[in-house]
Amino acid sequence: MSARIRSNLLRKYTPWKLYFLRKASRGEEGNFRVNDTGNEGGATAHFDVMIIGAGQAAMPLVFELAKNDLTVALAERKHLGGSCANFGCTPTKAVLASAKVAHLARRAEEFGIRVPTVEVDFPAVLAGAKAIVRESREGLDDEFKQGENPTLLRGHARFVGRTDSGFHVQIEGGPLVTATQVVLDTGTRAMIPPVSGLKEVPFLTADSWLEHTTLPEHIILLGGGYIGLEMAQFYRRMGSHVTVIERCDSIAVNEDTDVCEALQPALEKEGIAFHLSTEATRVEKSAGSIRVFLRGEDGTEAVVEGTDLFVATGRCPNTDDLGLGSIGMQTDEHGLIGVNLHLRTKIEGLWAVGDIRGGPQFTSTSWDDHKIVLSAIVGDSSHTTKRLVPYAIFTDPQLGRVGITEAEARKSGKSVKVGRYDMCHNGRARTHRERNGFAKVIVDTETDQILGAAIIGEEAAELIHLYAALMNAKAPAVTMRDAVYVHPTYAEAIQSAVEAAV
Repeated sequence: MSARIRSNLLRKYTPWKLYFLRKASRGEEGNFRVNDTGNEGGATAHFDVMIIGAGQAAMPLVFELAKNDLTVALAERKHLGGSCANFGCTPTKAVLASAKVAHLARRAEEFGIRVPTVEVDFPAVLAGAKAIVRESREGLDDEFKQGENPTLLRGHARFVGRTDSGFHVQIEGGPLVTATQVVLDTGTRAMIPPVSGLKEVPFLTADSWLEHTTLPEHIILLGGGYIGLEMAQFYRRMGSHVTVIERCDSIAVNEDTDVCEALQPALEKEGIAFHLSTEATRVEKSAGSIRVFLRGEDGTEAVVEGTDLFVATGRCPNTDDLGLGSIGMQTDEHGLIGVNLHLRTKIEGLWAVGDIRGGPQFTSTSWDDHKIVLSAIVGDSSHTTKRLVPYAIFTDPQLGRVGITEAEARKSGKSVKVGRYDMCHNGRARTHRERNGFAKVIVDTETDQILGAAIIGEEAAELIHLYAALMNAKAPAVTMRDAVYVHPTYAEAIQSAVEAAV
C-alpha cells in the first residue's frame, strides 16, 4: 500500500471513524502480541511510545508515530474509537438525520406534498445508526491488519511505577510492559449528579442510550446543555413527550442570550417542555413510571412524572483508575490532567490528549491533539493548543459558533461592531421554509478582524467555517463583504451579517 493511499485511508476514517481490532493472528484471543525482551521488573516488552485509550487523538497518532520508526503500543480496555465512534458523534447524528426526515414528512403540506401518515420504526432507527458505527469500525479493521507496528494491548492499563527503563504499565489480564513515553487518551464518561434516589432508578446517559430500543412514552432529561438539547429533539421527533430540567436560567448556558432566545422557542414549538432555574432534588420509581421532584430558584416545588429518565448533566474524565499516583502525577479537583501548549504534563515523557486535558471537549480538538503531540515528538513543535475551535449544536435549527461571544466581547472592553442578519430575509431560507435564526458576527473596529460569530439556522454547522476560515487567515472582514456569493444560498446571510457590521 502506497504512503499516499494509506494517508488517505487514515484521513477517511478519522477522527471518529478510527477503530481497529487485532484478530487471532496477533494472539490466541486477539488481545496482544509482545516479545520477551528481558526488561526490568519482569516486563515482557518495551515500546518507544505507549498510548492508553483509543480515542480520537490516539488512532491517527499510533500510525503516524509508527511511520516514523518508533515502536508503538495502544492499550484499550473496551471499545476502540472513543465515545464519538461508539455512542457520540456517529450514532447521534445518524438518528438526528432520521428525526429530520420524520419532521419534514410531518411538514410535507408546507411544500405541497401530502404524506397521509408518518410512522416511526424506533428500533430500525437505532439499528441504522449501529450499522453506520459497524461500517466505520470494519473499515479500520482491515487497516490495522497491514503490519505489526503499532501493537494492540487489550485490557485496562494502569501505571505501576516508573524507573530508568521508562513507565511501567500493567495490562489487566495481560502483560506488564514498559514505555519511554506515554500518551493518555482515556476520554470521559457521563457525570451522575448526587440526586437522592437516582441510583435506585433506571436511567439513560450519553453512554448508554443507543442500547435502549424501546421508544420512551415520556422522557425526562436532566440537563439543558448540548447533549441534552440534541437528545430532547431526537426523542420528541420520534414521538416521545419530552421534558427538560435545567438548573441554570437558560439552556446552552455558555451561549449569548439572543442565541438561546432563538433556539428555545423553536424547540418548544415542537412540544418540548422546559423547566429552567430548576433543580432535581429527588427521583423515585413508582408503578411503572419515574417521578422527578423539582425545586425552583424561588423555592417552589413540583413533580414531573415520566416513563424514562436521561441524565445529561456533564462529563467526568476517566483518570481515576490509571494508577497516576505511582508515577507522581495528580489531577485537578475535576479529575483533569494539566498540560502545557504542547500537551506535555509535568511528568517528563507523559502526555495527555482529548477530553482529559481540559479545554474544549470536542472531537475536532481531540483529533487536532494528535498533530500537537506528533509535532512535539518527531517534528518541530510548531503545532500547539493556540488554535481556533469552531463547534456546533446539531439541533434543528443548528447552532454554529466560533471565537468569542458578544457578551465576552463587551466584557473585554474591546471596541467592537456587531452585525446581525435574520434568516427570515434570506432567499434560500425562505424557499426551504427554514426561516428560524440569524447570523451574527463580532468585528474588532481597530483591526477589522472577526473576533467571533454565531449562526442559528439550517446548516449552521457547515456555514460557521466561512467565518472560521477568515479568522484563521487573519483577513479583514471586508474580504467577505466584497466577495461574490452564489444566489440563493444560506451563505449570503453570512455575508449580509458582515455587511451589517462593517
